[in-house]
Amino acid sequence: MQRDGAVLNMVLRIFLRVIAQSLQTHSPGAANVDKAAKHIGAVAFIHRFGSSLNAHVHFHVCVVDGVFEEIPVAVVGQTDVQSSPPGIVFHPASAIDETAVAQVQTDLRRRILRAFVGRGLIEKADAKEMLAYQHSGFSVDAGVCIEADDRAALERLLRYCARPPFAMERLRKEGAALVYRCAKQRSEPTSDKRGAKVDELHLTALELIDRIAALVPPPRTHRHRYFGVLAPNSPLRSAVTAMADAQPDATGDDAHRPAPLGNAISPTPEPVPTKRPAHYLWAVLIARIYEVFPLLCPLCGGQMRLIAFVTEGRQIRRILDHIGMDSEPPHIAPARGPPLWDDCGDAQMDDGAQTEPDWATDWDGAAQPVPDFEVDQRINW
Repeated sequence: MQRDGAVLNMVLRIFLRVIAQSLQTHSPGAANVDKAAKHIGAVAFIHRFGSSLNAHVHFHVCVVDGVFEEIPVAVVGQTDVQSSPPGIVFHPASAIDETAVAQVQTDLRRRILRAFVGRGLIEKADAKEMLAYQHSGFSVDAGVCIEADDRAALERLLRYCARPPFAMERLRKEGAALVYRCAKQRSEPTSDKRGAKVDELHLTALELIDRIAALVPPPRTHRHRYFGVLAPNSPLRSAVTAMADAQPDATGDDAHRPAPLGNAISPTPEPVPTKRPAHYLWAVLIARIYEVFPLLCPLCGGQMRLIAFVTEGRQIRRILDHIGMDSEPPHIAPARGPPLWDDCGDAQMDDGAQTEPDWATDWDGAAQPVPDFEVDQRINW
C-alpha cells in the first residue's frame, strides 16, 4: 500500500464496500428498499504517516451514519413519474455497537487477504495462517460520533483528519540535536524504566530531512476522496447538501422528506439561496487558514481593494522602478552543501557534548567556494 497506488485504492474500495453493507444492514427504515437505490456518503483521508514521522498507511473516514434512498419525485403536469428528477430520503442507522464494528473488522480482514491472494501479493497458505491469528492485525475504530447540529466539532474532526504529517509546534532544539515530540501537545510525556522519554525523537538535521522526505505523497494523487452521494459527480450531491441546510419543523419530519433535484416542483416554498463556499472572498479564505487578512494595509490598517491586474512586463518593470524595487529577477545561488550548525554555539554544553556534528568539521568542502561565473535564473519556457 505504501509503494503501489493501485493496491491502496483497492483496499480503500473494499473498506468502503464493507462500511456500506454494514450501514444498509443497520438501517431499519431502508430494509425494504432496493439495494441499488441505497447510497452512503463518506469522505476518506489517506494518511501515509504515523505520529513519530514514520511510514504508516491508514485511513481516516468520515461516514454519514445512515443510507440515502434515491426515489423519483413527481412533477406537476407530468404523468411519467420515472422520467422525473430523483429525490433523496435519509434513513438513519441504529444499533451500531461494538459487535457491529467487530463484524466489519472481520469482513475487512477476510476480503483484503483474499484480494491480496488474487493479486499474487501473498500466498494462499500465508493468508489462511493470518486468518487464524489471535490478533488479526486489522483495527477498525468507530469511537467518534458527531451530532448533526454540532458543526464546530465536525470542523475540528475534519481538521484533524486533514492534518499534515509534520507539526512545527512539536519540534524544538536541544544543543546539537533536534527533538520532535510524538505525542500530543497537552499529553503528559511517558518514560521507560531508565527514565528516558519514549515519546520524543532525537534527530540530527539530516535525519529529520530524511524522515520528512520519505513522507512526501506521490505526485498526481488525491489524499482526500469523496464517495457515494458526496462524490463530485454524483447527481444526488446537491439534494444531500440541501438537506443539511434545511431547518426541520416542530415534528422533525422535514429531515426525511424527499429533496427534489433539477427542475422538480416542490410543494414546500423554495429555501433562500445561500452563498456557496466556493464563492467566498479569497482573502477571507486566506485569513481563515493563515490567520492574517491579506487586504489590510500594513501602514494605515485600512482595507485595500484590487484596482487592476498588470500582466505586461514593461509596465511591471516601470512600477517596480518607481517604488524603488529591483525590476530584474534575482540570480540563482549556487548549490550548498549539508547545513552547517552555525548557531549551535549559544547552546549550553554538557559533558562530552559537541556544538556541531562531526561531519560539519571533518568535511573538506564545508566552506563553499565562490563560483567563477554568474548564474542567471531567467529561463525561456
